[in-house]
Amino acid sequence: MIWYFAILLVMAAFLSMEFVAWFSHKYVMHGFLWILHKDHHIRDGRKFEWNDVFAVIFALPSFLFIYTGIYAGFDWKFYIGAGIALYGLSYFVFHDVLVHARLPMLQKLSNKYLRATITAHMDHHKPNAYYNYGFLIAPGKYYKEEWTKNKKQNH
Repeated sequence: MIWYFAILLVMAAFLSMEFVAWFSHKYVMHGFLWILHKDHHIRDGRKFEWNDVFAVIFALPSFLFIYTGIYAGFDWKFYIGAGIALYGLSYFVFHDVLVHARLPMLQKLSNKYLRATITAHMDHHKPNAYYNYGFLIAPGKYYKEEWTKNKKQNH
């Protein structure tokens, strides 16, 4: 496979996963599988939640794509699976490490994108305020607010 096509496949899979995550968060996690997701909205310091089952569910397609792609000689399936896996890793670092601090590391890491995206996710967790279903991309108003806040601080 041509190397730049492989990179494009990884990037396309990674970027597509934000839509998959948004859709499944809104219609599956806050829908018929709310029973598994609701404990995530109860922040009581537990290290493991029923919501963690979704990590296994989302890892399965990635594993299958990677496995069958390797078996077929590192064809396109491998690179799709790698993109999904990279999204999963990014989600874990952002959501579980940075936002909810389930692993106490990287807590001093901060920039405009992170502050805006974390604020959007925390708004999602407010009681009866179920919106902002994305994970790595928040609604534009959060970035605009963060940018405006920084401009005011610099003047």
